[in-house]
Formats: sequence, structure tokens, C-alpha cells
Amino acid sequence: MNVLQFPWLLGAVAVPLIGAAVVGRVRQVERAQYLTVIWMALTLAIAVGAWGEFALSGAVSASDPWLAGGTLVLGLDELSAPLLPLAALMYLLTTITTLRTKVRRFSFPLALVALALLLALLTAVQPWVQIALAVAIAVPPYWELRARNKPTGVFVFHMGLFAILLVGGWRLVETYGTEVVPWWVCLPLVVALLIRCGIAPLHCWITDLFEHATFGRALLVVTPMVGAYLAVRLLLPIAPPSVLQGVGFLALGTAVYAAGMSLVQTEARRFFCYIFISHAALVMVGLDTVRPIGLTGALCVWLSVGLSLLGFGLTLRLLEARHGRLSLARYHGLYEHTPMLAVCFFLTGMASVGFPGTFGFLGSELLVDGAVQSYPLVGVAVVIAAALNGIAVMKVYFLLFTGTRHVSSVPLGIGVRERFAVLAILSLILGGGILPQPGVVSRHHAAESILKQREARFPAATEPREWQEHALLGPLLQPDRRRE
Repeated sequence: MNVLQFPWLLGAVAVPLIGAAVVGRVRQVERAQYLTVIWMALTLAIAVGAWGEFALSGAVSASDPWLAGGTLVLGLDELSAPLLPLAALMYLLTTITTLRTKVRRFSFPLALVALALLLALLTAVQPWVQIALAVAIAVPPYWELRARNKPTGVFVFHMGLFAILLVGGWRLVETYGTEVVPWWVCLPLVVALLIRCGIAPLHCWITDLFEHATFGRALLVVTPMVGAYLAVRLLLPIAPPSVLQGVGFLALGTAVYAAGMSLVQTEARRFFCYIFISHAALVMVGLDTVRPIGLTGALCVWLSVGLSLLGFGLTLRLLEARHGRLSLARYHGLYEHTPMLAVCFFLTGMASVGFPGTFGFLGSELLVDGAVQSYPLVGVAVVIAAALNGIAVMKVYFLLFTGTRHVSSVPLGIGVRERFAVLAILSLILGGGILPQPGVVSRHHAAESILKQREARFPAATEPREWQEHALLGPLLQPDRRRE
């Protein structure tokens, strides 16, 4: 394992914690927001620095020179390296776009603590540390719900069940050591991850969270896709093929079901909630194919969906801050007042379903190809889910931005901070679509690393060089192979 020259990982975790201590002593909310943006921007710079040094080193994994009891605590690999700056960017843009009318509802110290916990999870090496951090991440949204006197029963029940099953399931898995784990041993761990990923019928905690929490807090809970990350780290290396196949079919059913539900929603928050559940389930479908192409596509879609749905959700959040809860039972005609938000809504929504020229296009193609290779009929269902999601996005776009003329006595245009956030997201989405090779190469290396871990228990079922015959993946990776 390579050792980083600078303790980036420790800094990425420590900086937001220090920032939380500083911001927690500030009473003026506008100043607290300003300081939070500074601390999060510094955290983002550190995360980008860690990713950059790791990418330039060409190493498979890297670590900080920080040891606890002789056991490595923090580390970075092909999977987590780009997720680190993505997580920091999510929190930074959400904080920047919090308007003055909403700052008293959004806890900035809690946001910094939650960011530190998330970055610690993404850099944690030991499974038990990952489990502890995954459980701890559920605490900040609970405290916010409680502070706002909102119902917490559904959230507490699901997160409590998730914690119990995750701890008990991993303890049961550990009793088998390096042996092949029977399907029934994996069952508690699988149920825990299904809860965290929001796979139907265990998804109602997500709809409840979006109903009662602030939109910004709900976005930061779901968009990092903690459940998918835990599935890669804990389940994928040890689960028998029958278990992964069962999870894949449940995820596929959830993707189609949630896509259909997004078409009939009459409230914008619930629409976004089901759109997210559908896309997160599609990522799980790709992860469970356990093939180089499908896994590469799932990891690419993971990044593109995280970025595009962040922009999609922030757009709805900014509209909601100006108009209150948005109904989808009538036309609003908001394009003339907020044309940039309309453009952001359209492009981020299309990017999430893999529209050509956006960051998500190539990943969606690879995901479909991998699903077809593993289960031929599954590819059809994946396409149906993506098509329904695309129809839902266009339907809501017309409802929100066209159909009538909206009359307002106050200006509704976006400010400099919101404009910066919108342009940053659109630049990344379109830039990733124009130059997809770096992202695809990185995700393919991560997929190969994940499959190598699984091969220790299960022989590879497919030819690891099948990318050479793929019309899209082969040309992108061929120059990278020549440099090896």
C-alpha cells in the first residue's frame, strides 16, 4: 500500500470537525453559514488534493501515516478516491444554496459533523469502523428532526433495525472466516443493506424523511448512497451468487416500481424521492451483476447519479424556497422568472437518465450491457425504468416551468451563490459527457479491484478482459492498457 506524502485523509476528517466546533459558538446564523462555507471549501480542497495525489501515484491503494494500535485506520483506493471530493462538493453546494429564509432551519454545525462522519466512512479501512460510522451517520438527521419537533418514529425504527441487523449480520459473517458463507448467514446483512438503500418494500423511511426533514438535510442523507458503498465493501466480496442475484432482482423491481410511482406523484418532494429511489436501485442492479462491464457501468452511474440528482434536488429546493411546497397538480409557469433553474432542472434530470452528451450516458450504456449479459431479460426492465424516469422528468419540467404565466410582485431570480452552484454542477455534468475517458478508466480499475477481492472466495465466472470486445469500453481503455 502506497503512503501519501501529506496526511490528506486525516485532514479531510479533522477539518470539518474543527469547523463544527467553531461554527457552533457563533450565534448569528448568516455568519455561521459564511464560516461553514469556508470550512467546507477547505475540506473540498483537501479531498481534491487526496484524489489528485492518489491518481498521480498510480497506486492501487494508499494510506495516511496514521496508525492506531498497529492497525491501519484510514486508506484510499480506486473506489473511494473520487467519492471523497464528491461528498465534500455535495455538502458545500447544499450549504451555499441555503437561502436566508431557510438558514434557521438548517443546522450548520450538524452539517459539518455529518460531513466528517461521511468522509471518515469513505476512508475507513476496517469493516467494524465502517459499520460504526454508517450507524453514526444516522444521528445528525435524527437530531434535526427532533429539534424541529417532527415525527421521528419511522426514521428511528428503520435506522435502528438497520444498525442491529448490520452489526449482527457482520458478526455472523465473521464466524465463517475465509470460508464460503452460506446464503442464510448473509441474510441479516442483506436486509440491513436493503433498508439503507431504500429497496422496496423497505423504502418508506426515505419518503418519511423527505416529508418531515428540511430538503437540504434529506438530500445530504440519501445522495451519498451510503447503502451502495456498504454493499460494495461488506456484501459483494463474500456473498454467494444466489444472494447477489436475489438482491439484484429486488433492486430491479424497486427501480421499475419507483419509476412508475414518480409518474403519478402530485407533490415535488415525493416525486424527487421516488426518482432517487429508482436510480439508486439501478446502481444496485449493476453492482450485483458481478461482471466487469456491468460493475464498471454501475460505478459510473453512481458518480453521475450522485452529481446529477444533487443538482436536480437543489433546483427543486431553490424553487421551494421561493414558492413553498410545490404541487404537481397544476402548471406553475416559472420559466420566465428563473430560466437558469429551468435549464439546470432539465439538464440534471436528463443526465440522471443517461441522456447523450452528459456524464451519465456512457455509464448507463455499460450498465444495460452488463445487465443483459448477466440476465438477458433484466436489460429490458432496466431500459423500461430509465424510460419511465425520463418521462417523469419531462412531465414535471412542463408542470413547473410552462403551461401558464406566473405573476409575482417580488423578483424570483437566483443570486450569485445559487448561480455559482448551478454553473458548477452543469460544468461537471457536461464536462464528464464530453471527456468521459478519465472517469470510465478510474471506475473500470475500481471494478477490477472489487472483482479480485471476490475471486478469493469465488472463481471468476467471466473472462476478465471482456472489455476488449466491447464497442464502447474497449476503445476508451485501450490506451490505458498500453501504458501498463
